[in-house]
Amino acid sequence: MIRIVESSFIISAVKPAGYPASPWCDIAFAGRSNVGKSSFVNALLGRKLLAKISSKPGKTRLINFFEVRFKRMMESGEEVDGFMNFVDLPGYGYAKVSKTDRAAWRRMMRAYFEQRLSLRGVIVLVDIRHPADEKDRLMIEMLRQTGHPFLVAATKRDKIAPTKVQPALDALRVGLGLADEPLLAVSSPKKQNLDKAVAWIEDRLM
Repeated sequence: MIRIVESSFIISAVKPAGYPASPWCDIAFAGRSNVGKSSFVNALLGRKLLAKISSKPGKTRLINFFEVRFKRMMESGEEVDGFMNFVDLPGYGYAKVSKTDRAAWRRMMRAYFEQRLSLRGVIVLVDIRHPADEKDRLMIEMLRQTGHPFLVAATKRDKIAPTKVQPALDALRVGLGLADEPLLAVSSPKKQNLDKAVAWIEDRLM
């Protein structure tokens, strides 16, 4: 499995002209504004504040690019360096965002998904404590239309009883209309199933 060793912020962008001309593959992260996306990205990177955590959901309206260096174990036992980009997409679904802003968000997402040729996969974060949301279904449908593989990560697993985890996942699978797409229950502070998310990311890089 890959081991993330270093990460750094590259640039924020709105339109394709502002995307970094990076030779590495993109792994993107999408989710509602209060789902814990920045905490999840920081947990994967082993950092506390690289992806900014806002006290006001819906304030981040830029696409944020981070360069990530990782180590990969070869069959010989030697570790070699590899690189990828993590892309923190602007959150969606916050009630106080205007219709104009929501339309701009959709255009921004569509442009990124259709024009960023280095995109290899998207992790869609949902809250395990809540039923499937129409905005999450819209994101998943957009990814299906643009042909990008995705993993659904149900955050805040540590906030519910262990006996409720599987029923909550089953309900989300039905509510989101998932077929055989992967679905994980994760916890950023408890590091639960982060290794499985990293394994999924590694598969996208092969």
